Amino acid sequence: MSAAVQSPASHVASYYAASSQPQPEYPPLQGELSCDVCVVGGGFSGLNTAIELAERGFKVIVLEARKMGWGASGRNGGQLIRGVGHGLDQFTSVIGSDGVRTLKLMGLEAVDIVRERIERHAINCDLTWGYCDLANKAKDLQGFAEDAEELRNLGYRHELRLVQPDQMRTVVGSDRYVGGLIDMGSGHLHPLNLALGEAAVANTLGVRLFEQSAVTRIEYGTQVRVHTAQGAVKASTLVLGCNAYLNDLNTELGGKVLPAGSYIIATEPLSEAQAHELLPQNMAVCDQRVALDYYRLSADRRLLFGGACHYSGRDPHDIAAYMRPKMLQVFPQLANVRIDYQWGGMIGIGANRLPQIGRLASQPNVYFAQAYSGHGLNATHLAGKLLGEAISGQHSGRFDLFAKVPHITFPGGKHLRSPLLALGMLWHRLKELV
Repeated sequence: MSAAVQSPASHVASYYAASSQPQPEYPPLQGELSCDVCVVGGGFSGLNTAIELAERGFKVIVLEARKMGWGASGRNGGQLIRGVGHGLDQFTSVIGSDGVRTLKLMGLEAVDIVRERIERHAINCDLTWGYCDLANKAKDLQGFAEDAEELRNLGYRHELRLVQPDQMRTVVGSDRYVGGLIDMGSGHLHPLNLALGEAAVANTLGVRLFEQSAVTRIEYGTQVRVHTAQGAVKASTLVLGCNAYLNDLNTELGGKVLPAGSYIIATEPLSEAQAHELLPQNMAVCDQRVALDYYRLSADRRLLFGGACHYSGRDPHDIAAYMRPKMLQVFPQLANVRIDYQWGGMIGIGANRLPQIGRLASQPNVYFAQAYSGHGLNATHLAGKLLGEAISGQHSGRFDLFAKVPHITFPGGKHLRSPLLALGMLWHRLKELV
């Protein structure tokens, strides 16, 4: 079954939607309800915050504008990779070297949170271990060696192995790369099935889930009132977990996260021999370019090939036509293979690439988590845990480390910030050619 190729990117049916577990219908909000915590956003951030709070005894309501997992949570590359943020040492002047080390350790813990949630609740989401960073240049491979040494110094317990140029065919059936770093503590999964499974867990814990309930207005105060078209929620605490889909709901946060388009195609099912030739160890992989490629095999042996992060705010009219040449640069042997699915969605980018987890200075009962910059699958689960700790009064200091890091508002206002950032990213791509 193929997706319709004429539809805009944000409405094209993904492979995940076509292969997901049954999706239950949660009702739209009607009338006025009250709870301890109202969570806006039914993706990984919102669902995991709700789970953490429900397990601590809070009464929680989740409002989702469309369907649970509809946004990036249910459309991403499905790569579960260690770490949060990029270049964490840049924050030493703000949180100190011990704080930076704690952030790095939390980046490892984030994957364990996902692992434990899947195992504890027996969520069927095709979890497969094994990931490889791919080196485009020799200096990338040197950086991998440094990364591996740092991870070992942090006590990373999973296998790490540098892959030399002459060994690359054991990882990926392409001559495009000069080395890699295998990490057996990272891997890949079916993200929509994970989100649907976590929604079911939240529902079992007593969280009230509402779909087709877009928030239209928020009244702030010691008690917040969150309005939808047909109802309202009154709560002591509010959590905004909308990420790239926050839009104008809160202008203070909206200017700090930039929606960027990312796109994926899925081939027809491959033979065992074809799949083994492309990815002999069934690992998820990602290269090191600014406009990166990331890809993996699905459980039914399709190649899921993604990348081409767009800051322009305009989706390609035909994602398959846009992404297929990129795939063939890596795997020319797929020239005669059919593309069955194509889709896109928005990820949230922050200026410093660190997830934004905190609370509003002007409204201390309003918490938020956003701007995962491509590391959302694991970082959202960490955010949920940190928000659960903070709201329940568990003052471990972990939430405060994220909250202390300042995040600038992108310049240019709503209409100019995307084009300005697109120009900046073009400069970084040109530097890669040098």
